[in-house]
Amino acid sequence: MTPTETIAAIRADARFQVACDRLRADHDRTVTDVVTLTEIPSPPFGEEKRAAAYLEMLRAHGLEQVEQDEIGNVMGLRRGFGNGDILVVAAHLDTVFPAGTDVRVRREGTKLFAPGVSDDTWSLAVNLAFIRALDAAGIRTRHDLLFVGDVGEEGLGDLRGIRHLFAKGRHRERIRAFLTVDSPEVERIVSGGVGSRRYRVTFRGPGGHSYAAFGLVNPMYAMAEATRALAAVPVPQSPPTTHCVSVVSGGTSINAIANAVTIEVDLRSASAAELERLDTRFLEIVNEAVVTENAARSTASGAITAEIARVGDRPAGETPQGMPIRSLAAAAVAAEGYAPHFEFSSTDANVPMSLGIPALKIGAGGRGGRAHSLEEWLDVEPEESLRGMRTSLAAILALAEMEQVG
Repeated sequence: MTPTETIAAIRADARFQVACDRLRADHDRTVTDVVTLTEIPSPPFGEEKRAAAYLEMLRAHGLEQVEQDEIGNVMGLRRGFGNGDILVVAAHLDTVFPAGTDVRVRREGTKLFAPGVSDDTWSLAVNLAFIRALDAAGIRTRHDLLFVGDVGEEGLGDLRGIRHLFAKGRHRERIRAFLTVDSPEVERIVSGGVGSRRYRVTFRGPGGHSYAAFGLVNPMYAMAEATRALAAVPVPQSPPTTHCVSVVSGGTSINAIANAVTIEVDLRSASAAELERLDTRFLEIVNEAVVTENAARSTASGAITAEIARVGDRPAGETPQGMPIRSLAAAAVAAEGYAPHFEFSSTDANVPMSLGIPALKIGAGGRGGRAHSLEEWLDVEPEESLRGMRTSLAAILALAEMEQVG
């Protein structure tokens, strides 16, 4: 069957309708779950409390091999009838918001407002709803479904949870495809992983009085030269490639030459080769800035040095056009009347993409906005939410090979 025919057969199956009916009947429960999970803080590198709560939720849903791994991911297996190949269905536990952020949910009509409510806590709740719907309908799949709540997707988490899943996880040898459910909108399918290299560079020098020691090398000038030079680096629009000096800190007083100043830098590209070229050029720029400043001013009290620490390294990758996972996901989206759109982003899917494993980012359903802000919101209006849930559930069943379709 073609992808369109496969999705049509799934949607026409009476068991799929039972599953969709269960999603509808459970909608209030799914909303309750997202509120409960959102109000459990899950800051960067502090996902433990939410992970513990989600582990118990997975256990209550009757999955097999429910566990937490060494890195902090929680997961459970819904066994298929085939040869043990696995389709991962993941959502990330962490948010971008630091410890101490007020994560209480405010409701206005069908909208929920809270940091992290749509990115990605809604997906955690929706994945639980998928499990309940599959069980209620008695749907079996050829492939095992591994439902994962993973850590470290945001920021300097550097995808550590999914890296661990594929590098050291007990199921790694059997994973044949991967879906991360991330954000509400189902029409936006991420098929390309934007890679990144992130650096913290500290320029150091002898420091001194701004007037009395004038003429000594100044790490602030070396930092400024490096920043200016990076800003001048040309990058291609296709594949999309970017650079940014995003954080600057250092110095002690307005009347002192700084003895240390630090920048944090984000380099990105959808192409591994372009990212490598940009990375190489940036490291050259830092060295050139140090040499330039040491030549421009006195090193009598000490020279400028640069300490370079790589603090992030996300692999680039792509699930290319023509792969069945893309065609089936697009067919599921189109079947609900959406216009599927493939795009590049940085998600947990970067890791399997970089390993050549078919992977996508799909949506959980509904609408959301203002992600990564204190006014992040999620609209849980039932019809639009359920429409999106049906879309992603059909895609999951197509990829997991629902029993006796067509």
